[in-house]
Amino acid sequence: MTGASGGSLERFGIGLAALGRPAYINVGRSEVLPWTRTLDAMREQTRQVLDEAYAAGIRWVDTARSYGSAERFLAEWLRDRGHDDVVVSSKWGYAYVAEWRIETEVHEIKEHSLERFRQQWPATREALGDHLKLHQVHSLTTDSPLFEDTALQEELARLRDSGVLLGFSTTGANQAAAVEAAWELRVGGEQLFGAVQATWNSLEPSVGRALSAAHEGGWRVLVKETLANGRLALRPPEPLAAVAGRHGAGADAVALAHVLAQPWADTVLLGASSAGQLRSNLAACSVSLSRQDLDELAAAAGDAATYWGERSALPWH
Repeated sequence: MTGASGGSLERFGIGLAALGRPAYINVGRSEVLPWTRTLDAMREQTRQVLDEAYAAGIRWVDTARSYGSAERFLAEWLRDRGHDDVVVSSKWGYAYVAEWRIETEVHEIKEHSLERFRQQWPATREALGDHLKLHQVHSLTTDSPLFEDTALQEELARLRDSGVLLGFSTTGANQAAAVEAAWELRVGGEQLFGAVQATWNSLEPSVGRALSAAHEGGWRVLVKETLANGRLALRPPEPLAAVAGRHGAGADAVALAHVLAQPWADTVLLGASSAGQLRSNLAACSVSLSRQDLDELAAAAGDAATYWGERSALPWH
């Protein structure tokens, strides 16, 4: 299934940030989750979304050590279903500390250190095995100690040299600077990273040029928060609502078609919290955006600092 915007199911991946733990910041999540978010209930919800994605033809799943029990849920699903064609990317650097509570002051703690890597990499590898094809530094920014920690860089390079593709996700108003700094990072005469995962959506496209350059340079580009944590689906800006109305499509489908229209977006991650949300998202493959549509959608973009300030104010719920 392919639309004129260049969208195909093969370019989609499923992100488990909103499914592996009881609390997250996505708007519109609470309404589709089980009434009681027990471990078993969230495991079953995750399985339903993964089953729906696999049946649709999606073969990429993105997770992280800090997404609560997401790695375990995914590992159990892979074992039980016997799917050997699913590719997994995960991340290290944050630790989940909420202990399955919804209301708590701190849900996760970030630490880019050699000790944290040595704690998390073996657990991720044991859980996901040969399905794991991409391991990423979680939320790399220009002030990360990783850029100065040669011991950590050398340890990561050994993993790179063993055949595991290394990448990083990034966040914040200075994503482009982080991508550019990581591009220049070399260990043993070779680039340390070969992939990047960044936020790009109709509201926040500021990293687009850096991602295009990374793609052209041979890196794999993954796009996250494609619906701005649900805001584009439930609170679409006027340009997005107008284009969606003209196409008779959901705002989520049009916003995702906007991402698919970017030729450098190799893997477009969906953060659906239910099978129903996923089915709605996948309608993006049937949306063919014209040049006029793309020009109108470009008008939805705002100031990056404002966007990230609003995102940081979203409550965990």
